[in-house]
Amino acid sequence: MGSVADKIAKKIVSSRGAKVVDLASWREGRKMALEAGLGDEGPVPAKFAGLDPCHGIYALAENVASLMAESISGMREAKGYVRIVGDAEDEYMPSGPPMSPLTASYFTMWALFDVRFGSSRETMGSCILRIAPEFDCPSWLTDTVERMQQSRMGFFVHCGSEGEGVLLREVGTGEIVSCAVPAGYAGSEGEIWFVRVLPPPHPLCRHHVVFNTPYVIRDYPERAYVDYLERELARMKAKKPRGTDDALGDLMKYGPDPNHWNEYIHCGYSGHRHEAIFLTGIPDIRQSLPHASAYR
Repeated sequence: MGSVADKIAKKIVSSRGAKVVDLASWREGRKMALEAGLGDEGPVPAKFAGLDPCHGIYALAENVASLMAESISGMREAKGYVRIVGDAEDEYMPSGPPMSPLTASYFTMWALFDVRFGSSRETMGSCILRIAPEFDCPSWLTDTVERMQQSRMGFFVHCGSEGEGVLLREVGTGEIVSCAVPAGYAGSEGEIWFVRVLPPPHPLCRHHVVFNTPYVIRDYPERAYVDYLERELARMKAKKPRGTDDALGDLMKYGPDPNHWNEYIHCGYSGHRHEAIFLTGIPDIRQSLPHASAYR
């Protein structure tokens, strides 16, 4: 029968000369990607004014992917996706504080790369990667979207600085990476961050990139999150083994349910400043979350 991505790709390719699918947004995204002129080894241009150029590559790819997703979202095969994301938009009103603790940078990445739909459990990112070769999309775009598709949120411990980068060690894996933080938050050693860390998008980029405005957790030590992850992984295994070699990655990307991490951010919000958003509490201890309630 083929995956949802295969069905979408077949319909889009067959409708090139017809009006079965509105491809205006897809074509606009592809045009934007081609005009970027990004080579595999050449200079890293700053395509967005004021952005770190390495962050700019990801920001540009996110914009292109969003345009392409518009075309896919209008198809019958994506109705499950539209329902999940639409309901989340109504519930959490993503924009950024003070309107919502869910920032646009966080929510868009979740919607494009973490929300699974259809019988084959595709994401919008996996659909874009399936369709891109049919439209001769530039290699820099498919490579960047692939990195974004593989990314996920994670809990990280601030381990100091290294030149212009912040050293972050992931809770649960112990991996340490040097990260650029485009939001401008330097933080302090020992803090726990809840962030999406993306690998260097270009050979000339020296640091990983903290893509979303950092969610900085107050009042709880690393041990509390180690214990939480162990409890959550045990619950997920007991409920339904997922058949993956990376159970932690699966949890942090998809959660026990699609809105798990959205709900944590919403219920754990405790304040903000321009370059950081503050959370408190443990996801599965409701009384520790300031905006949790019996209803929620």
